[in-house]
Amino acid sequence: MSQVTSTDLYEVTMVLSYLREDMRAPATFSLFVRDLPPGRGFLVAAGLEPALDYLSRFLVGRSDVREFAEALRRPVEDVEPLHGLSFDGQVRAVPEGRLVLAGEPLLEVTAPLPQAQLVETYLLSLVCHQTAVASKAARCVLAAAGRPLVDFSLRRNHGPEAGMQAARLCALVGFAGTSNVAAATRYGIPASGTMAHSYIETFASEEDAFRAFARTHPGPVTFLVDTYDTDRGVATAARVLSDLGRGPGCGIRLDSGDLGALARRARTALDAAGLRDVQIIASGGLDEYAVAALVRDGAPIDVFAVGTKVGTAADAPYLDAAYKLVEYDGRPVMKLSSAKVTAPAPKQVFRGPGLRDVIGLANEEPPEDTEPLLRTVMRGGLRTDPPDTLASARARFEADVAALPEEARRIESPMPPVPVVSTRLSALTTVVRHRIEARTRAGR
Repeated sequence: MSQVTSTDLYEVTMVLSYLREDMRAPATFSLFVRDLPPGRGFLVAAGLEPALDYLSRFLVGRSDVREFAEALRRPVEDVEPLHGLSFDGQVRAVPEGRLVLAGEPLLEVTAPLPQAQLVETYLLSLVCHQTAVASKAARCVLAAAGRPLVDFSLRRNHGPEAGMQAARLCALVGFAGTSNVAAATRYGIPASGTMAHSYIETFASEEDAFRAFARTHPGPVTFLVDTYDTDRGVATAARVLSDLGRGPGCGIRLDSGDLGALARRARTALDAAGLRDVQIIASGGLDEYAVAALVRDGAPIDVFAVGTKVGTAADAPYLDAAYKLVEYDGRPVMKLSSAKVTAPAPKQVFRGPGLRDVIGLANEEPPEDTEPLLRTVMRGGLRTDPPDTLASARARFEADVAALPEEARRIESPMPPVPVVSTRLSALTTVVRHRIEARTRAGR
């Protein structure tokens, strides 16, 4: 199935009308998050790279026209004006890895109206899902306080492609590895994995299982020790590792129970066996709240493997995001409906120290000691630069997090910075609002 037809039907109905009315003037749409989800002090911009890939390949082909016609229950000839429509517009966007706040555009699309409209649904789907997951993963990094994290989310994600995205996004914010082999290969992320409880259960004893696993894997190994009795599993793992002369690089994994208490007892047993270099890895329903609690309590856990709750952004699985028209044919426009008012015109976000942001007009001068966040990443339907790298995105993330106020970094009850609106944007909003209200009162 073509990505072109992965759209809402009303995008197609509107575009057909635009084409019939010859409404092809440039339009600017702004994609932004109205409010941060509860429990979030920031968001991590993500999804831009696949969004640019999508736009650069966007082309309505014959098969797409037939699918649109079938969905509309109309003759193919009625939908023929869509054939050959491609994207040759401009995109200004916040690079991946930068932190963003409520009301700030993550990207703005300027293109002939039919093009800019038809790509709405796909862009929202890409950017919103990936920003939500990256933001959840980033909070895990903060909670871990420097301890490595591994993405274990593939089996619980909402489909394999979502699993690929989650692995990439976790790496973007600093995870050390992923269990997802395809993602590890595609994105150059270290692959990480141990064994399942089913492996242990197929052998007559845990010791038989551990020794068999070690025979197949002569390098460092990690044993899953909680299939039956965790303390006995740790003792068995210690005995096997000692007998085989394995130590540095090896580990045991705890996957259930009171992870803090179990980790303390496991550390004591391993150290007593002379296996101080054997790491303790914890998994099993972890998220930033659980990780923060374990770190705060001083649990001797070396690596956290997180999956379900991070890959699905479980406590905030969606963003209250919008893709709204802000200018058409040089005329600034805005929406006035209750609780969903938008600001007119193309915009820029000017970032000051400590994420003191100003949302202003795209063509206004930056306030002193600020930098513009949105940059031109596509012009004429072509990328302005080579594809970005995970390393570059991670560096941007780390720099922004370092500048983030402490109250916004908190895992519990964070307080996000609140951007202010520039004087010029505020004045234009008032003018456009009055113009629309006057026209409405006049019945036009």
